[in-house]
Amino acid sequence: MHLTVLGCRSGMPSGGQGSSGYLVNTGSTRIMLDCGPGVALALSAIGHPKMLDAVVISHFHLDHCYDLLPIGKALLSRHARYAASFPSLPQAPETADTAQPTPIPLYVPAGGRSTLQKLAELFPVATIPLLDRAFDLAFDVREYVPGEQFTVGDCMIGMHGLRHAIPNCGVRLEGPTGSLAYTGDTGWTDALIPLARDVDLLLAEATLEVADNGPHGHLCATDAGEAAAAAGAGQLVLTHFISADPQWLAARRADASRVFAGPVHVAAPAAQFDARIPGRVPGWSPGSSVADITSPDSSG
Repeated sequence: MHLTVLGCRSGMPSGGQGSSGYLVNTGSTRIMLDCGPGVALALSAIGHPKMLDAVVISHFHLDHCYDLLPIGKALLSRHARYAASFPSLPQAPETADTAQPTPIPLYVPAGGRSTLQKLAELFPVATIPLLDRAFDLAFDVREYVPGEQFTVGDCMIGMHGLRHAIPNCGVRLEGPTGSLAYTGDTGWTDALIPLARDVDLLLAEATLEVADNGPHGHLCATDAGEAAAAAGAGQLVLTHFISADPQWLAARRADASRVFAGPVHVAAPAAQFDARIPGRVPGWSPGSSVADITSPDSSG
């Protein structure tokens, strides 16, 4: 299981870095976690969005979901129906697909379907009405609630309700070659521990220098390190930064390392991390737990 960082800034893109977005690849399944501003461009440097098997949105703050619309339009623009609707424009080679669009499962918090529809309606394309249907043709929108589990390809995905200004779920992915947990945005909550329990890699926001005990809800790097240690995570990747200053980032890594003995990494655009279960037992299938698929003496 591999993690590629598409964007790691909190709030709006800055310094050439996009907002939150992460690609998880098991070798046979590709899942994108969050899709903030700048993520569509970063994803295009790797491949076309049609390669995705699913997209999971942790919550509906702008910096975690805004680029869903351009990605949806990019998916629709590949198909012959787009070319037929606007024949006067020269078509790029990738728009030559003749097959019907295959909608990509898009998992969003309960009530998210109407939010996405409002977003699409803000930017209508009267001359190409097909492009206004990103969220019913390009995506198969599926609303989830905290505690829900579902399977995508060879991954089992669990949604864990956390603490933020609006409903946010941490995402746990378990696959045949590793496990990964992602916090989305959250203040400290004991619910972080089951989210990250014995996970191979914890991808945790570390927005602040000091803990946020107020109603908004964000972690500092020390919080992230304490969650990783308490949960028994194998390694920690810090993300969702307010700054790209190397000294500031080094200080956040040091904060986490003081409370977590495992490897601590700092996310950066295009950075890649490997999450694997050493000594895994063959025969994993969706629905198996980490305990079911690791040998007694394995670590992770």
